[in-house]
Amino acid sequence: MARPAAVFFDVDFTLIHPGPRFQGTGYRVTCARYGVTVDPERFDAAVTLALPLLDSADQLYDARLFVTFTSRIIEGMGGVGAGVEAAAREIYDAWAEHHHFSLYDDVPGALRRLHHDGIRVGLISNTHRCLASFESHFELDGLIAVTVSSSEHGFMKPHPRIFQAALDRMQVRADQAVMVGDSLTHDVAGARLVGMRAILLARGGAPPATGDGVEVIRSLDELEPLFNLKSEI
Repeated sequence: MARPAAVFFDVDFTLIHPGPRFQGTGYRVTCARYGVTVDPERFDAAVTLALPLLDSADQLYDARLFVTFTSRIIEGMGGVGAGVEAAAREIYDAWAEHHHFSLYDDVPGALRRLHHDGIRVGLISNTHRCLASFESHFELDGLIAVTVSSSEHGFMKPHPRIFQAALDRMQVRADQAVMVGDSLTHDVAGARLVGMRAILLARGGAPPATGDGVEVIRSLDELEPLFNLKSEI
């Protein structure tokens, strides 16, 4: 792969992962405040069943969509009653707070190597979290040149406009940029719609069947040989 001028990253489950607040036990604690009883053991299955809700037809960011998604998870865990939506709203609001998340171990080194070698780094995320404060909170100051969130921009990935907005802010052409993310649908397919190269990050387990020659990595450390980085830091 040719050396890019810029690399854009998805954020959630690519650079950061959620803590206990957004696991089954965290849902149980939140729901209990609203008189809703859920089974934490059903969390993973409930998330899987709710995920199709995020593939909205118009691809416009709408907080109500994410509250509905979270409500469906709670219901999939056995939650019922008037408190479900209130609990979902609290969980949605908390998703915007950086301190509930942690960086994956490979992130700081990978971003520093890219920056040191003159490759600009950007973020494109379907989120309402403040990306302007992302680098300072996670002690990545000076490493991120451009950020675009769907709540700010309006469109969500995989809509091509959010990718084009990021390219415009970075002042690079699509053929000079790469997108790295954990979603084949949102990150890879969306980036390809504007002519960007895309890499699927499959951190755990076997990657999905990608087809179309999609490049798959399992760690951001694999970007160093992929882009022929020369820095030693």
